[in-house]
Amino acid sequence: MILLLMFLALLGLVLLNVPIAVSLGVVALFAMAATAGIMGLPNAALVLYSGSMKFALIAIPLFILAGAIMNASGISHRLINLASALVGFIRGGLAMVTVSASLFFAEMSGSAVADVAALGSILIPAMKRRGYPTPFAAAVMSSSATLAVIIPPSIPMILYGVMSGSSVVELFVAGIIPGVLGGLLMMGMVYYLALKNGFPVEAAFELRKVGVALREAGWALLLPVIILGGIFSGWVTATEGAGLAVVAAIVIGGGIYRELDLAALRKATLEGGIQTAVVMLLVATSALLGDYLTEAQVPQRVAQGIMDFTDNRLAILALLNVFFLMVGLFLHSAAAIILVVPIVMPLVLAAGIDPVHFGLIVTLNLGIGQQTPPVASVLVTACSVAKADIWEVSKVNVYFVAVLVAMLLMVTYVPAIPMWPVELFYR
Repeated sequence: MILLLMFLALLGLVLLNVPIAVSLGVVALFAMAATAGIMGLPNAALVLYSGSMKFALIAIPLFILAGAIMNASGISHRLINLASALVGFIRGGLAMVTVSASLFFAEMSGSAVADVAALGSILIPAMKRRGYPTPFAAAVMSSSATLAVIIPPSIPMILYGVMSGSSVVELFVAGIIPGVLGGLLMMGMVYYLALKNGFPVEAAFELRKVGVALREAGWALLLPVIILGGIFSGWVTATEGAGLAVVAAIVIGGGIYRELDLAALRKATLEGGIQTAVVMLLVATSALLGDYLTEAQVPQRVAQGIMDFTDNRLAILALLNVFFLMVGLFLHSAAAIILVVPIVMPLVLAAGIDPVHFGLIVTLNLGIGQQTPPVASVLVTACSVAKADIWEVSKVNVYFVAVLVAMLLMVTYVPAIPMWPVELFYR
């Protein structure tokens, strides 16, 4: 009964526009007081502190800061120019530039919202000037930014690794093939819609332009090599790789491109700090609610209930997909991972599902949730940048969401797609 009341209270607070982090903390405190009395509340401060102080979580503010610095120092602009030189000659080329630029930027920021904020302010107005409908421009930007949560380094994967006890490095490796494949499928959808609607070709392909763009973006392209190369080789952990990303972004943006002055660095630091505060408050209050649910043995009861219903692994995966798709409609991905993953992990392990494989499934589900109202954090950000109506954008975005759903089904039921590099290099 108390769990139902907690859910209703949480839903009510969210509908009243109370921040999710605050809602989670309030519900957890009231639940603790109702079951254990007020004498158990002093322990809440310790849970809040310890829940947000795990070493792996340090990577989150560092990757957020690295993305903000890259946007402020001209690195994003050079990546866009390179993408334009490579695919701008294809019909609908500027939209394909958006997808390919997101692939590049995702390898350095790990955040879909940061992707939209960094690239959308440049690419959405450019598409509108070239005659692309505003809803289409916003939909392409929004959906391609979701690749940022699939391609390493991914902030949701870091959170999942912490909450499930899985290897963050293995999660990163497992995301490479689905991320690249998703980007190619999305570009295919762009080409189909471009042919259908007569979208323009930007310019003829010129090898000289590719060479110039590649030369200008050469240092920017070193960033993913430095970050991912260091992590995958074992020279640095994911957290140390995030720190390396910040240092590399400062050196390249300020020392080589000379576009990062103290004022821009200060602005990027403040922006990164604000985003970090939002995420980490969510982490702390979610840990508080998670501690209560664990003590009440909710994860074990959920796992046992589903196992009593079916022990078929494929059926369990289907049920979990539906469950996380529903969760993604109402919760931010960070909140969903921190709140729900500890509940379902006993079921995942009991069913013999690889935790790393399941991490990709969770990430893709919540990535789709970023595109579907009512919460739709990434879609809302893209609509804000484009000054477009969310429902008009959603009518176009359904094509790209279909691509993401197809990727989800492939990753779920063909585990070799994400897992063979992990099996090859780490097991």
